[in-house]
Amino acid sequence: MEHMNGTGNAGIALSNSATVFAAAPAGRVAVTGSHGGVYPAYLLAKLRVRGSIFNDAGVGREHAGIGGLAYLQSLGIPAATVGNASARIGYGEDTLYKGIISHANAAARALGCVPGMPCLEAAQKLCAAPLAHSDPPAAIEARHVITGGSRRVVLIDSAALVLPEDAGNIVITGSHGGLLGGNKATALKYDAYAAFYNDAGGGLENAGTTRLPALDERNIAGITVSSSSARIGDAVSSYEDGVISAVNATAARYGAKAGMTVKRFVDMIG
Repeated sequence: MEHMNGTGNAGIALSNSATVFAAAPAGRVAVTGSHGGVYPAYLLAKLRVRGSIFNDAGVGREHAGIGGLAYLQSLGIPAATVGNASARIGYGEDTLYKGIISHANAAARALGCVPGMPCLEAAQKLCAAPLAHSDPPAAIEARHVITGGSRRVVLIDSAALVLPEDAGNIVITGSHGGLLGGNKATALKYDAYAAFYNDAGGGLENAGTTRLPALDERNIAGITVSSSSARIGDAVSSYEDGVISAVNATAARYGAKAGMTVKRFVDMIG
């Protein structure tokens, strides 16, 4: 979905996730339902966007939910987030039409994008940004596999990186636990034994945990970790630091419960 700003040919490219756009967002301001961490920011930098607006995912541990703002600032790309209480994470249209800016990097502030501003107004201001020409750094390592147990433990910084061979195994993602645009098919591409996500601080309508019921329908144990316990966008942090905040019925049958560490539950089922 695209929106033209009426003042030039930059415009706004809208998507539920930084991993999927209907049309290439190069040269446009990308407004997404993704969290504002480094990995989504990296993806948009590769796509040569003019500016970016994300969901702050409740900010979370070590400010990981807005970590992409500094990353994009280093490349000269203006970027901002909307508060997770103002827009449902995983919904690009919520971001654009309901979102209220919560954080902005220096490049965005220089264009008049400031906290408290409606996202649509902020996005229109970012359309005036000059197109940055810096190349993003080399690819960020985003996948690790732990073997030795009865099931592989697959650590992926984005749920978009899940592979067919991950079916039947334990998948720990750095992604938020919200369905993309409410589509149940986006809960997880392949049928893992268990899937972990970051709860993104819950947010508006508790959108950060909406994958869990959808996973239940597929008999996949669905778990979220507290955004205050693990860095969103960082699967290794979810595995090493994560504390469970919510579980679906399948995960509960396997013994998962809120307050348990991710490592403990993985040891139980792995």
